[in-house]
Amino acid sequence: MLRLPTLGEMDRASGVRIFLYTLPTDMRRGFDRLAEMVRSSLSQDPLDGSLFVFRSRGGDRLKLLHWEKDGFCLWYKRLEEGTFRFPATPAGAAGVEIKTSEMAMLLEGIDLKSLKRSPRLKLKNN
Repeated sequence: MLRLPTLGEMDRASGVRIFLYTLPTDMRRGFDRLAEMVRSSLSQDPLDGSLFVFRSRGGDRLKLLHWEKDGFCLWYKRLEEGTFRFPATPAGAAGVEIKTSEMAMLLEGIDLKSLKRSPRLKLKNN
């Protein structure tokens, strides 16, 4: 029987936590200032192997900060047309944790605010 993985299984398989900093960030900031933002605003350890995502004021640029074994990696993406569509976040929250599948959708241009899960039948296991 063919069995395809669920989104939850794919999210768990990645093993990386992803935090989205929801406030606009100056894209001129480098490794050290972004790491300090992770510590002070998100109350996370930038050295724990998580992925930290920062957005520009216009929403057309992203910076991703990640610690590997011996140093930080910084990934930068600028869209030539359009903007990234970020998930809804609680008012006043500086950041929110997102799933790997949500990160993939964000990078593919899918609007995370408008996603709605359809009701599904849930069987009770005895």
